[in-house]
Amino acid sequence: MPLIFESHDSLPYIDPEITDTEREKAKALISRHLPNNHTTAPHPSLAPLPAAKFSDIFRQEIDRVAAGEPRRQGIDVSRYEAPDEPASESDEATMREVLRNAYVSTTFLSERLANLELLDEFGKNAWLIGNSQTEEILQGLERELAGLRSEAETVNKARKAVQEQSEAELLTLQENWKRGIGKILEIQVATDQLRRQIHGHQGEPAA
Repeated sequence: MPLIFESHDSLPYIDPEITDTEREKAKALISRHLPNNHTTAPHPSLAPLPAAKFSDIFRQEIDRVAAGEPRRQGIDVSRYEAPDEPASESDEATMREVLRNAYVSTTFLSERLANLELLDEFGKNAWLIGNSQTEEILQGLERELAGLRSEAETVNKARKAVQEQSEAELLTLQENWKRGIGKILEIQVATDQLRRQIHGHQGEPAA
């Protein structure tokens, strides 16, 4: 639904092109009626934007990017690295911690290996299917775009035909309007002259 319900009288197919001077004057008139913040403030008829609801972590990341700060450390991958061999004289708590980390690393590497094997077996087919689906979406959008362009071209051709068919009539009406305005001015001038003559005769003494 359009936000501004206005119609502009324009006959681009038969109206002559305006000069650069006329264009600059038109731009100056338009700028005179625009508010100073028309390039930054949204139009009053636009609905307000919904309030953004970001999580604290997401908000922190937005603030970091806005401040131009470098990216902080992401996921700590040190737990997945191969643990160092503990010293032989380490106590039981240290040995248990090392053993726990070893279990974590083993589980991570096992799951990663399984994922890589699945990717090697099914990844290519899934990738091709995804590409095919994306291509179908793209082709659908291209067909829709081509249809809209064809409709716009049809409308423009019909508009051009109507304007060209009415060009002679419009020019005739314009010339008649100009002649009518000229006759009105001539009548006004003659009326003023006649009025002055009447006032002049009224001021003369009677014989």
